[in-house]
Amino acid sequence: MRVLGICALSVALAGCAIQRSQVAQEAKASIVGMTKEQVFTCMGPAASKAAEGATEIWSYPSGNGYRSTTVVAGTDGNFNATRSGNNVSGTVNTFGSATGVSTARFCTVNIVIQGGVVSQVNYSGPTGGLLTGGEQCAFAVEACAKKQG
Repeated sequence: MRVLGICALSVALAGCAIQRSQVAQEAKASIVGMTKEQVFTCMGPAASKAAEGATEIWSYPSGNGYRSTTVVAGTDGNFNATRSGNNVSGTVNTFGSATGVSTARFCTVNIVIQGGVVSQVNYSGPTGGLLTGGEQCAFAVEACAKKQG
């Protein structure tokens, strides 16, 4: 019974991630053509801005702090882990062993504005899973997608 509950929860969470991925993809198209005033209204002030001539780039961090951890167990009496950025590693003697890798997902949304109008929307970072690319970007852009839809 417990396994069924875990499976149901996993399917529900995957469904949410897929829905956020779709919102992020639709938002890319709906934000293009907006004025910078409209972007400011639905996304708020940018975390950072850059300008080159008549082109501006507004950047917004996005994500829900999703972190995935993979653990592989062994029997050699050592626990090995390494930390590099979002990945973890080190060595501890135990009665068994396991190796874990933890990764975080996030997105940086870059809005390219030329002549006061959005010409491009780009997403960067580890934005989602294999089937849910861009899902971490939805948190920043969903208000603009709803405004247009």
